[in-house]
Amino acid sequence: MCRFLLYKGNQPILLAHLITRPKHSIVNQSFDSRLRLDTRRPLNGDGFGVGWYDNETPETEQDPITPCIFTSVTPAWNNVNLVRLAEKIRSPLVFAHVRASTSGAVSETNCHPWSFGRLMWMHNGGIAEFDKFKRKLQNSLPDELFLFVQGSTDSEWAFALFLSFLKNPNANSFEHQELKEAMLKTVAQLNAYAEEYNITEPSLLNFAVTDGQTVVCIRYISSRVEEAASLYFSSGTRFECYRPGHYRMVKADRREDIVVVASEPLTFEKADWLTIPTNNILVVTPKLNVLLQPIKDKFYTPERGMEVKINDEDVAIIPEPKAQLFKAQAEEQMQHDSPILVG
Repeated sequence: MCRFLLYKGNQPILLAHLITRPKHSIVNQSFDSRLRLDTRRPLNGDGFGVGWYDNETPETEQDPITPCIFTSVTPAWNNVNLVRLAEKIRSPLVFAHVRASTSGAVSETNCHPWSFGRLMWMHNGGIAEFDKFKRKLQNSLPDELFLFVQGSTDSEWAFALFLSFLKNPNANSFEHQELKEAMLKTVAQLNAYAEEYNITEPSLLNFAVTDGQTVVCIRYISSRVEEAASLYFSSGTRFECYRPGHYRMVKADRREDIVVVASEPLTFEKADWLTIPTNNILVVTPKLNVLLQPIKDKFYTPERGMEVKINDEDVAIIPEPKAQLFKAQAEEQMQHDSPILVG
């Protein structure tokens, strides 16, 4: 079970503040993952990847905006080049991923994230019995997208499927609604394949995609009763280190200048993080509005909701739609600044 994180902010952040310096950074999660559903293989040591967008403004409007991506098959905790890069690179939009292989060999072509034009994609989870309908999915793709895939993972083929639902995957700009709809269509098509081939094992589909402006991610499992792989988010005005290895999200005013989404919280400040409910889609718009809503397909159930920690051991589930009301009230109590928009 992989782990990932993403950051979007009005200002660029040094990658080290997300990837290497926090006590529970994505690098530390590669050998000390605490919230994985699969506990048989506690290490995420089958490679890693970091993707980011240059903070420089293109010289002309015609210049393509594409992400920079660094991947390696070495474990993230043992790669000195990752540490060196993280201490020098700043970006307003960052994807990071540590891999535990469930599909495909350990190779750089199978390391997340992947990019196509200005789009970048990563996945935590697995598509159940993917081999049964892999050929059919491939045959549904136009030649450009079929030939685009270089690796052998279900995750990269899911990216190609997502691209096929865009009007023009080579476009230099996308509306956040289009990326959201393409994500929902991708999930719906994977579910349709599973039904067609009588696959009953649930798929874990924590997908994330960005064009450098909008971010769309989902926490999803194709089941009415089981929980999806963990996913959290935090937002505020500043992500700061208050002592070595310890970070917190500061909410200084009514602005939302930063959004971080992660498989596991990077900080030990419990009030900083909210659980994304199972089978929900989260959109971060270019203006940093956060839109969160349930995916109402055949696996939707109103009993699902937001996990809320009562104490160190007990967790309560606040069901939908009351979960969003509870969340708004909690944010008000904690002096959260900007409300979450539920569309």
